[in-house]
Amino acid sequence: MSRADWDAVRANPIVGVGRPTATAVRIVHRLIGPIVRLLFRPQITGLEHLPTDRPFLLVANHSAGLGIAEILSFVWLYLDRVGPERPLTALAHPEGFRIWPLSAIHRQLGTIPSTYAAAADALSQGVPILVFPGGGYETQRPIWQANRVDFGGRRGYVRIAREAGVPIVPMAIRGSHYTAPILFRARWLAYALLLPRLLFGEKRWSVSLLGLLGALGLMLSDLWLPLRIALTCVWLGSPLIFLPIVPASVRFRVGPPVALDALGEDVDAMGQRVEAEIQALLTPRKD
Repeated sequence: MSRADWDAVRANPIVGVGRPTATAVRIVHRLIGPIVRLLFRPQITGLEHLPTDRPFLLVANHSAGLGIAEILSFVWLYLDRVGPERPLTALAHPEGFRIWPLSAIHRQLGTIPSTYAAAADALSQGVPILVFPGGGYETQRPIWQANRVDFGGRRGYVRIAREAGVPIVPMAIRGSHYTAPILFRARWLAYALLLPRLLFGEKRWSVSLLGLLGALGLMLSDLWLPLRIALTCVWLGSPLIFLPIVPASVRFRVGPPVALDALGEDVDAMGQRVEAEIQALLTPRKD
């Protein structure tokens, strides 16, 4: 963003950034909390590394199809351990702000669309941002790459941090990829199934364990064969196949802020450094 764009953002701030409503807090504590404790037993360490005197980017790996297990677990953990008094927003796909009920959920939680302008706005208000740079690319990696950090070369978050002059805090998430096992992914799937490419603009698509089980059930049914094939294609091209179905422990580990200034102006080098820091947090120690 140019300096003029930055000044324009400051002059027209988004209201409610990073500040969940009282209703959202009650729902998280009374409904979501018991569910995630039962299914995912989430734990978090390293919260002392979160700066309290300035905004920052909390950058994490992303897993498990739709990322539902880790997102719900983190929301509950943050509100329970840190509290709504310390605002924290998150970048989400812009399309979600146009589709109900996702739009209502975003308003309740105070999340923002994943645009440079929205990120600049939040940081200018002093609100830290949770970022999953890998997005759908990383969530659809196969299960045998569960503990591999791969942002797919995306470096937009580095530019945001550098422009705003804020630190990047790495966070590793372990275990959530096992809640929605991904069997394989390929570019041709997005085109062969039509829906991922036409409706969601995805360049690649995956088949999950849930997707495979559902497809087998449809193909073994007594429905008319062409209908079975059509329904199977629709099912495999639906995001519903990425819902979590396996209870698994989800662990969050926050590391010290990364000193980006030591890497000069090389955006790619900065991104590689951040990914390496998250990978180090994610890889279990042998001691």
